[in-house]
Amino acid sequence: MNLSLIDPFVLAQDYPEALTGKLKSGHATCIRFNRKGDFLASGRADGIIVIFDVETNGVAHKLRGHTRQIQSLSWSRDSRHILSSSQDWKCILWDLKDGSRIRTVRFEAPVYIAELHPYNHFLFVASLFEDKPMLVDISSTIPSKRRLPSAPRRNQLDGEDITGKQAAQDAKHTTCITIFTSLGNHIIAGTSKGWLNIIETETCQTIHSTRLCNGVVIYLRLTASGRDMVSNSSDRVIRTIPIPDLSQVDLNIDNLKIEVEHKFQDVVNRLSWNHVAFSSTGEYVTASTYMNHDIYVWERSHGSLVKILEGPKEELGVVEWHPNRPLVAACGLETGRVYIWSIISPQRWSALAPDFAEVEENVEYIEREDEFDIHPIEEIHKRRLDLEDEHVDVLTIEPTKGEFEEDAFRMPVLLDVDNSESEEEIVAVGPGTMRRKSPGEGREWMNGVEDAGSSDDRGMKRAATSGGVKSSNKSRRK
Repeated sequence: MNLSLIDPFVLAQDYPEALTGKLKSGHATCIRFNRKGDFLASGRADGIIVIFDVETNGVAHKLRGHTRQIQSLSWSRDSRHILSSSQDWKCILWDLKDGSRIRTVRFEAPVYIAELHPYNHFLFVASLFEDKPMLVDISSTIPSKRRLPSAPRRNQLDGEDITGKQAAQDAKHTTCITIFTSLGNHIIAGTSKGWLNIIETETCQTIHSTRLCNGVVIYLRLTASGRDMVSNSSDRVIRTIPIPDLSQVDLNIDNLKIEVEHKFQDVVNRLSWNHVAFSSTGEYVTASTYMNHDIYVWERSHGSLVKILEGPKEELGVVEWHPNRPLVAACGLETGRVYIWSIISPQRWSALAPDFAEVEENVEYIEREDEFDIHPIEEIHKRRLDLEDEHVDVLTIEPTKGEFEEDAFRMPVLLDVDNSESEEEIVAVGPGTMRRKSPGEGREWMNGVEDAGSSDDRGMKRAATSGGVKSSNKSRRK
């Protein structure tokens, strides 16, 4: 019904226009839409992961297991599992059916970012701080970690001899970002020296390397089809790169070329970019700015700037585009709120009834001759009975635009108050009674068994003191 009330010309617009809403549940540091686009995962600074329902903007789930800030989030293809990486040196694979932890993997260094395999949620790649990236298989209870190379592969066909000095420089490369290709057969890695390495997933060997820029490759992201990639680097230039089909049987690695299609930058202000993302169709590129509160949107066909989304008066961090809507979400660095930009669509009320007409100004209505006739009570009662005999189906869920297969995973609805509470500092404790929330309230899960034991001890002490009070009262009565 709501879809029919929207003007179809508004639905055809590809990019958002204005700030339309915001979400608040703690201090968000990273966000990620699932593949279907009905849920938005938000990682907080206190290690809690909040799952928002995009339709209602309500909290659908809360996942507790990390103790430090969440660095990245990655959804599985069926949206049932989500992988989180944190500054506590751990990666956790969650099952959203019941909110349980399937696997917990601890590393020897902080994790930059972790990305799930597109078809196997028990396989992921992690980029580590000042260490080589790892391909982790968690299909068994004991995870299998394989180190990936960071040094670029030199092409010997060009007559370039690898000297000792060159080898020493290659050893200084550290991988900052790793992502899977669309099929998951290869891994694309960006290094601190501006190189792109294509690594084969099965053998963990670098099959191709190319120089992308002179700075650090900060972030990489593929389109939904996997045919194009956008990169953000420290030289303040955003690049879009067509990715060749690496699954060809007769692919010649030596003749493989990866060339930059477009370069986007702010020549006047020389702005740096915090985060980049593709639109749902891959036709637009959006980026959040460093030390600024605007979001830039470029069109890839002409390479021109089409929109600057003005947001709140704070710097924005991670920015994400909805998988099938002109909707952009970004998290603020100061307040931790999640801001949403979309299209303000005027509702088309003429869709409610075929004879409903919208008018610009008041007009004099001329009624029909029999429109206000008084009918007998028996006839009115008969009409009501006929209407009651009509069968109204309120249980069947009709598929809407953007939905995929019918047997897809649906997150269960949680009716627990603790998982849907507001994040206000003032909480209600009774009718007309308010108090300020204590600093450690709601974080008892971090203390585990010790907290439970201490609460039992407290209960025993209270029982003892209450028993002592009762005995003293009896002696006084005597």
